[in-house]
Amino acid sequence: MSAPEVTDGKLIEQIAAGERSAFEELYHRYSRSVLGLALRRIGDRGRAEDSVQDVFAAVWRSAASYDRKRGPGGAWLYTIARNAIVDAQRRKPAPTMADPPEVVSTDLAPDEEAEASWNSWRVHRALETLPENERSVIALAYFSGLSQSEIAAFLQIPLGTVKTRTRSGLARLADTLEGEL
Repeated sequence: MSAPEVTDGKLIEQIAAGERSAFEELYHRYSRSVLGLALRRIGDRGRAEDSVQDVFAAVWRSAASYDRKRGPGGAWLYTIARNAIVDAQRRKPAPTMADPPEVVSTDLAPDEEAEASWNSWRVHRALETLPENERSVIALAYFSGLSQSEIAAFLQIPLGTVKTRTRSGLARLADTLEGEL
């Protein structure tokens, strides 16, 4: 019988104490899935690999800010990953063409942008009202882009539990958002 595996949260706490072997273990566990997430979001392998480096550099720097009471270590890591990937998307390289082709603007009009921003704020505020177990599965699905199977493996819970929590959380969100109208 093998020894029980060290939790992600415990590894992050060890990283905060400066343990390189804990960092290597966490990197080994998550580097491939973070790279996959970055590739899906960014679409460019080089920039996705840079994002993975940014993610794990941020993990090393901010491991002391991890609080196990706020959720599992993996969810904390995926939040850092999501933020690093969004930052990488914002840092798109300058176009290499001298004269770019004329393209119809897909930017939102100011009134549409204001409405989208308002709706985004409402949704994020409503998410804060959800119980942690529902909020974490919804955040992993919609902000980190994980499938329900990936969430189940990541949180080490049954797939049916992920589906139930997602369905329940989305129903609560809908009720909260309808109540605001």
